[in-house]
Amino acid sequence: MNDQLISIKASPKGARPEQAELSGTVFNLQRYSLHDGPGIRTTVFLKGCPARCWWCHNPESQCGAPEIACSETRCIACNACLLACHEGLKPREHCILCGDCAKACPTGARSLVGRRMTVAEVVASVMRDRMFFEDSGGGVTFSGGEPLGQPEFLKALLSSFRAQEIKTAVDTAGLCPPEALLEVAPLADLFLFDIKCINREKHLQGTGVTNCGVLDNLARLSKVHDNIWIRVPVVPGFNDTQQEMEAIARAAAECGAARQVWLLPFHAGWTAKPERFGKEAPGVARLAPPTGELMESFARIFRAQGLDTSIGG
Repeated sequence: MNDQLISIKASPKGARPEQAELSGTVFNLQRYSLHDGPGIRTTVFLKGCPARCWWCHNPESQCGAPEIACSETRCIACNACLLACHEGLKPREHCILCGDCAKACPTGARSLVGRRMTVAEVVASVMRDRMFFEDSGGGVTFSGGEPLGQPEFLKALLSSFRAQEIKTAVDTAGLCPPEALLEVAPLADLFLFDIKCINREKHLQGTGVTNCGVLDNLARLSKVHDNIWIRVPVVPGFNDTQQEMEAIARAAAECGAARQVWLLPFHAGWTAKPERFGKEAPGVARLAPPTGELMESFARIFRAQGLDTSIGG
């Protein structure tokens, strides 16, 4: 993790004790985020996602449980991890995820990705950035993975930050039961809602899940929330066609609550990540990102629907 995590016993202001002690699995706290909502933000990444998008920039978010990540390029073969491991560094399936090997590693070649945190711990850590939020109009964003995969934890976090008068945003792909989405809707100031593809068959092929619930959840959310930013990853060979962008633009316009649209160009800077978790590296490292001209042509499609549209972010 990038953050020094703090454990406290006190309940956050305005939170019930049982809320403060509720815990979930977090894999990163990223400070000074500039692309996860307005102003300067701290982004809390929750672990777990039902989708398996082949272009996923955070493959470490997919599994809901903590994982040990290994980087061969950092390893100096000092055997400190072997000496620290209670199981003798057996294959991954025998790992008990104690994290001792990561603690012993002098170079950071091994790291424990994901840990249980209570609501109180998350609030205490994020509140260190309060002055940046106040000066910039920022706040805290909950991302993932799919943050609504941990609905009770997310709900308690949103409630606690609302009690602290901190602006909140939820970055979701809508991959959740509708009741979970509607339950947290009143507690969030902003939703960043991903739309990846309208074509159902293509969506299933590219993400491993259907988009029926996604589009239905967007429609439900737009009826009860009036501040939604649509985010569209533009992925070569998946959705980078005029037909697909026109379909997404229509869906965004029809929801009625889309205040902004962000078109996010594909890049391959994440492709070394899967190997750190013992997974097969995707064969997309050589895919060329969409050109500026193509991205601008897609932006014009959304603007023609009356949508405030930007590239990047």
